[in-house]
Amino acid sequence: MGGVYPGYRDLLESGELTRRAERAVAALEDCAMCARECHADRTAEAGLKSYCRTGRRAWVSSYFAHHGEEDCLRGWRGSGTIFFSHCNLRCVFCQNYEISWLGEGRPVDARELAEIMLQLQAQGCHNINCVTPSHVVPQILEALVLAAEKGLCLPLVYNTGAYDSLEALRLLDGVVDIYMPDFKFWDPAVGREMANAPDYAAVAARAVKEMHRQVGDLVIGADGLARRGLLVRHLVMPGGLAGTREVMRFLATEISADTYVNIMPQYRPEGRASLHPAIDRGITAAEWREALAAARQEGLRRFAR
Repeated sequence: MGGVYPGYRDLLESGELTRRAERAVAALEDCAMCARECHADRTAEAGLKSYCRTGRRAWVSSYFAHHGEEDCLRGWRGSGTIFFSHCNLRCVFCQNYEISWLGEGRPVDARELAEIMLQLQAQGCHNINCVTPSHVVPQILEALVLAAEKGLCLPLVYNTGAYDSLEALRLLDGVVDIYMPDFKFWDPAVGREMANAPDYAAVAARAVKEMHRQVGDLVIGADGLARRGLLVRHLVMPGGLAGTREVMRFLATEISADTYVNIMPQYRPEGRASLHPAIDRGITAAEWREALAAARQEGLRRFAR
């Protein structure tokens, strides 16, 4: 990795990583690890009373060297991506519906999750990319302790829908090297209809501010790989429902004009989108151009490829 030294290595040596993992696992008894704050007891195996439907063990759908991520993450050997099953948002249009809604995957304990991380490192991946991690922060932390003790030394990417609690993010301070949140919607009514989360924008704004406080703007090395920092994704939706201009204005004025942003054009109606006429179509070329123009007009200047 050309001298990259992930932050969690220092926390491991001081014992702080272990203490964070222990605090996070203990919090599962009355869980408020994500913004749902459902206070379910997730120490039981099933965890069916929690919004995320995940108990003591994390569920993993798949893991592999992902060559479809942003250039600065995938590099030439791929991003070591772990797809966690279930989700604390479950957007109606989710392109991973089988994973987030139906829970496709299997439970893994901390030791097996650690081995997955180490396997991805052995394959030559540039980073460990945790996808949909908000509801499994405790499980990730306890696995990370074991993996780091066995030599894991790749940057950790937190690839989230941004419906994260500040409590969980503070446990990750110094642990996560690259935060990659989506910023999905701005209008509370859209958040309610699309993800049963009318407070989505308020939660995501707080979360992104905390992420940026921890890691700052994205730093990319001479080799083109992301080292540390914030990368925000925003999916353009039909009819401007995502509130692109408002999201870009927030990023430019309240985070940083140097925020690294991926404005994504790949929306397609999947999951339960057919039940919502406003989003039961792809976006047009004009909508894509308008989104890019809005981002530039609001003052942003760094865009992912």
